[in-house]
Amino acid sequence: MSDNQRESNSFHLNAVISFLSVLLFLLIAALVARFAYPRIQNQRSADPSRLIGDVIQLEVLNGCGVPGLADQFTTKLREYGFDVVETGNFENFDMKETVVIARSQNRQNAHRVAKALGIADKNILIEKSPDFYLDATLVIGANYENLNIK
Repeated sequence: MSDNQRESNSFHLNAVISFLSVLLFLLIAALVARFAYPRIQNQRSADPSRLIGDVIQLEVLNGCGVPGLADQFTTKLREYGFDVVETGNFENFDMKETVVIARSQNRQNAHRVAKALGIADKNILIEKSPDFYLDATLVIGANYENLNIK
């Protein structure tokens, strides 16, 4: 074997060893990060507005006509841990106050949504039916600026 071939083989071997070393370092760093920083979903929060426990599925409907409002609330509710499965517009835009409609047998789910957003108990309605696949519906009214959505 000539000196050029040995140098070429040595260069290739060193390149492969370097690449594998970097890859091993990244894998070890990812493993350490996974254990050092557990996912937020697995942690209990001291913030009472955050959902702790079972996931509540809800729909968010815009009842006051402000463009993009349902999407804004959806983002915040997901940060709180709620599972927003549907968004859209309510049947009209005349809602003066925001309401939560309980759609299942478990009224507590509607109360938890209301509590997270600062909605009064008088604005929790019950409309249960076996046809609903959701726990609750949030209909955003004109008073949306007074809610815990910041």
